[in-house]
Amino acid sequence: MPELPEVETVRRGLAPAMEGERIAKADVNRPDLRWPFPDRMAERLTGARVLRLRRRSKYILAELDTGETLLIHLGMSGRMTVSGDPLGQFVHDHPPKQKHDHVVFHMENGARVTFNDPRRFGAMDLLETERANDHKLISVLGPEPLGNDFHEPHLTAALKNRNTPIKAALLDQGIVAGLGNIYVCETLFRAGISPRRKSGKISSVRVAALVPIIRQVLNEAIEAGGSSLRDFRQADGELGYFQHNFDVYGREGDPCRNPDCHGTVTRIVQSGRSSFYCPQCQR
Repeated sequence: MPELPEVETVRRGLAPAMEGERIAKADVNRPDLRWPFPDRMAERLTGARVLRLRRRSKYILAELDTGETLLIHLGMSGRMTVSGDPLGQFVHDHPPKQKHDHVVFHMENGARVTFNDPRRFGAMDLLETERANDHKLISVLGPEPLGNDFHEPHLTAALKNRNTPIKAALLDQGIVAGLGNIYVCETLFRAGISPRRKSGKISSVRVAALVPIIRQVLNEAIEAGGSSLRDFRQADGELGYFQHNFDVYGREGDPCRNPDCHGTVTRIVQSGRSSFYCPQCQR
């Protein structure tokens, strides 16, 4: 599933074609994805101007001049790609319609934005903009890891006395929003902390040090266009490249990349998810 860097990469790619532009026509080609689309979604989107695109955790939020906001979640295999942009941001002509093109936005500027999702785990909803933060998917989220509300005192307080492994704690979207399996593994490697370590047993100094490491990992991933493992594509259809920089994720059996370590990357399963780490230098 796309994590924060992948979603942010898509948002940035969509912005030149959508922000400030009007949706000339919206095609909704099925009644649902993960859950049913809102009533009259195509009608409510057609003619609306996109005031701005923002990201909250792993969701893209398109604020419209109709007073509504379109919430978009890519799910496991969802892609949003742009074609035919008259500003020259995207070189692709409009492709033929594909089997899993479930929602298509024909922009007034000539761009076409297509939501393709073979597994249909993605989702869209329309929210009242003034109450968007009260939506059931948004209201439970913790602070953004790249925002001012995510800081050392917050993380230290959130992890204090917790008996859960640090890997599970950092995946808790109520503690910090947008982190997923890949970037938690990479963060813990750089911090030298085992994913097995109980959150409440980690010193406050080491917990505080996680904050800048999380930001560094995420910013590097965003600059690389995210990570493409299976289905992820940027808005122009290109792959992300951060997977080439993984220190531990997916590297089971490979030598540890820490120059002072002679260990081997190991995979364990925690709460049904694979954790990759070096048992020798992550304590």
